[in-house]
Amino acid sequence: MSTLGDRTQIWDSLKDKRRFDIIVIGGGITGAGILREATRQGLNALLVEQQDFAWGTSSRSSKMVHGGLRYIAQGDIGLTRHSALERERLIREAPGLVERMGYLFPIRKGQFPGKMAFNTLLALYDKLAGIKTHGWHEADTVLKKVPGLRRDGLKGASYYTDAVTDDARLVLRVLQQACSEGGQVLNYTRAIALLRHNNGPVTGVTLHDEISGETFDVHASAVINATGAWVDALRESVAHERTIRPLRGSHIIIPAEKIPVQEALTLFHPRDKRATFIFPWEGVTVIGTTDLDHPRSLQEEPGITADEVDYLLQLAQDQFPDANVSASDIISTYAGVRPVISKDRSKDPSKEKRDHQVWVDQGLVSVSGGKLTTFRLIARDTLQAAKPFLQGVAFNNDAEDVFQHSALTPQQLNLQDQDRALRLIGRYGNAAKTLLASASEQEREPIAGTAFCLAEMRWSCRNEQIVHLDDLLLRRTRVGLLLQNGGEAIFDAVKTICQQELHWSDMHWQQELQRYRQLWHRFYSLPDTKHDR
Repeated sequence: MSTLGDRTQIWDSLKDKRRFDIIVIGGGITGAGILREATRQGLNALLVEQQDFAWGTSSRSSKMVHGGLRYIAQGDIGLTRHSALERERLIREAPGLVERMGYLFPIRKGQFPGKMAFNTLLALYDKLAGIKTHGWHEADTVLKKVPGLRRDGLKGASYYTDAVTDDARLVLRVLQQACSEGGQVLNYTRAIALLRHNNGPVTGVTLHDEISGETFDVHASAVINATGAWVDALRESVAHERTIRPLRGSHIIIPAEKIPVQEALTLFHPRDKRATFIFPWEGVTVIGTTDLDHPRSLQEEPGITADEVDYLLQLAQDQFPDANVSASDIISTYAGVRPVISKDRSKDPSKEKRDHQVWVDQGLVSVSGGKLTTFRLIARDTLQAAKPFLQGVAFNNDAEDVFQHSALTPQQLNLQDQDRALRLIGRYGNAAKTLLASASEQEREPIAGTAFCLAEMRWSCRNEQIVHLDDLLLRRTRVGLLLQNGGEAIFDAVKTICQQELHWSDMHWQQELQRYRQLWHRFYSLPDTKHDR
């Protein structure tokens, strides 16, 4: 069953249990992957997240499950090969959630790399993945595929494939798989201190429930700090160093009809020649990303700045001059903080490596860096580092799937749209049928302008530890990014579901609605210059 369990019941059960083989701190894709691998090995494992699951980087990425084409150019063939193979694994294991997508790299006169150099790179890229998808489109074909693309100097475009996903839902699916095998998870649960025996090795953590305010200690044979950009906060107390350079990547979302792309465009930004993207996602067009130092506090939501909005609009205006894209077209924005391991802040952010690293300090195992695509490999490396603290664990079955194969077929969901049926199975596995059966016919219909439905919200309220309205609208579903004003048009329907499933009073709903509106306008809309980050 695709459920994370009741957070109140799980919290109360910790008071009696209080000991695990592993405690994982951090509910992004890295922490979720570690929990999944730990439960697969039969370990008694708990994961805690100080905010909501995928609240940080893992819901704010470029949504791309890619093999790391640029790592070939940097000479890191091994990382590219591992990434490409993991991409293929996820496409194979999670159809409907991780989907192959075509990419076009327009090449203009005088541009470097040119056709020959780039296609040679793509041939190696495909070979490392064990596929053959790359090719070349002449200019006329490109302009038919991408109407409105700037014509001058266009020679054609190189073609290749990577993959796209709903990053937050990928995290949820991995967590659900781990929970189905005995793992336990808690959101809004902060690890406020490390427990140490006589100031020696770490033996557990002090947990604080951000909702009830209750605090108590939980012990474990191994404590894993998988908090990404926040990893230094816990690690510094035992390692006495800080190694993370937080880098912000921001995106803008516009209606698909403004720039109608069916495939992703890989583009050099006219200002600084950085690689950027314009790509289709969930029925809209996404433009990104920036790559800047993030000097603000990591304890508040990151948000796009006015300079970043201008930078991304400049890309759209340069490549699609007749589209007249302006700030008034922007539906929403989002920004995430990448955890880059670096002590040299003078280096160009875009030239920093995205490798992951694992540290062991006084019994605390910490991990940060890496890519969405390689979360399984990062989890394996992290558990290997924790092995000395886990007696008798073999860490075998390396080739086993991340996701249990769903017994459902799209036909069994009795939906006219079979792509939508596959999408639901990709996100919820075998629970997709129950999800639909537990909602009314009207709730099963797609919300106008999206592929999401209210039935998913009802399911999430029942099974996925919803605490705040933004959990539901920004991460369990993504309608807060896809609809005008954060989804204002469906608030009445969402209110009904929250009151029925979460037992929110009118006052509670109004408090959540006010909180959500303030959060959305400050961090997911155009920036207020008074709060410009």
